Amino acid sequence: MTVSNSVKMNKRRVVITGMGAVSPLGLSAQETWRNSLEGRSGAATIKLFDPKDCPVTFAAEVKGFDVTRAVGPFHPNPASPEYAVTQAANAKEARRVGRYVHFALAAGLEAYGDSGLDAIRSKIDPDRLGVNIGVGMGGLPEIADVHTELMTKGYRRITPYFIPQVIPNMAAGQLSILLNLQGPNLCNVTACSSSAHSLGESFKQIIRGDADIMVSGGAEAVISPLGIGGFAAMRALSTRNDAPEKGSRPFDVARDGFVMGEGAAILILEEYEHAKKRGAKVYAEIVGYGLSGDAYHMTSPAPEGEGGRRAMAMALKDAGINPEEVGYINAHGTSTPAGDVEEARAVARLFPNGAKHLHISSTKSMTGHLLGAAGAIEAMFSILAIREGRIPPTINLETLDPGCAELGLDFTANRTVEKPVRYALSNSFGFGGTNASLIFGKV
Repeated sequence: MTVSNSVKMNKRRVVITGMGAVSPLGLSAQETWRNSLEGRSGAATIKLFDPKDCPVTFAAEVKGFDVTRAVGPFHPNPASPEYAVTQAANAKEARRVGRYVHFALAAGLEAYGDSGLDAIRSKIDPDRLGVNIGVGMGGLPEIADVHTELMTKGYRRITPYFIPQVIPNMAAGQLSILLNLQGPNLCNVTACSSSAHSLGESFKQIIRGDADIMVSGGAEAVISPLGIGGFAAMRALSTRNDAPEKGSRPFDVARDGFVMGEGAAILILEEYEHAKKRGAKVYAEIVGYGLSGDAYHMTSPAPEGEGGRRAMAMALKDAGINPEEVGYINAHGTSTPAGDVEEARAVARLFPNGAKHLHISSTKSMTGHLLGAAGAIEAMFSILAIREGRIPPTINLETLDPGCAELGLDFTANRTVEKPVRYALSNSFGFGGTNASLIFGKV
């Protein structure tokens, strides 16, 4: 068995000890995971605003979210008086921050509770706990709403909470306050790679010794007239308004664009010996991180997915493993005409024997594209695939694009696959030619 570079060189190792999610598939990490294995679609007609005049009338929204459970301090016992008091106060506090922050706080508090860290907090120096939450666009709906107030009612009607509602790093800032995280406090903003970069950079900070624990992931909430209208104007979105659940169809010959999603996913990254000493539950280890720039085009991927290939190659080198050891790739796979084939070609080049050992799927077929939060939720899917030996499907894959079919790879069409996975790779690529690849391994 190949051992990762971090083990070979006796470096600090980093494991995942907690996770939380708010997504179009569920209001927790486990609900989201269960629904992904069942191949459910989170896409439906938009409810957040009236889309009747919009060219695209559907998206993958978070459903049934109760913000009063998400904003206040962590209380492990929902039956406690403190929990009830906090919940009552949260309705008032919620308006101070944007919807994407609400999602981040809910997922972050779930991940923190899942980690079991609260039981030993008195023994941890808060300087050794940090946070890095990637956000692609921040409070876009809030910007639009306040601009409308300004234009119709004047400057005096601008809420004093406007700036905290919209700046991208407020998700990390609020989690830092709620959980007393006094170590590194960061926010990566790199379009659709934002949260993958946040996880990767958090991984490296723990290895360097800058922190022992990082609360890391991503959040996004831009399903609004301006968000949907802007991406629709680029012709980036699917227009299957009559069949929303069929709109996201990565690698399918009939794909016509991505489906906008929203939500958050947060992971607890912890130095291995620290986690081992406290007897923590360990989901998986993060063993490799690669990043690159296409240096090619503002929105289109480089030919043959060359930038993505280099990010994947760097992640493999960082992990110290061979391509044949990777059993699952959670693809960026957005369901756009150009991107899917180019990514598939990059995978085929880097994994020449991929037909024998790889399963590839795009969970965006179910969640839609969570933009800045996509990398984090797809990292979560990759980790759970390792832990449970189950690979979620690419739904709506009815006829494989000829450019993908000729590669001979298995895109896990419309069925969950059960198989042991030692290493899983997750890809995230963003506008501006920014790429990130993460590799997770079984502990």
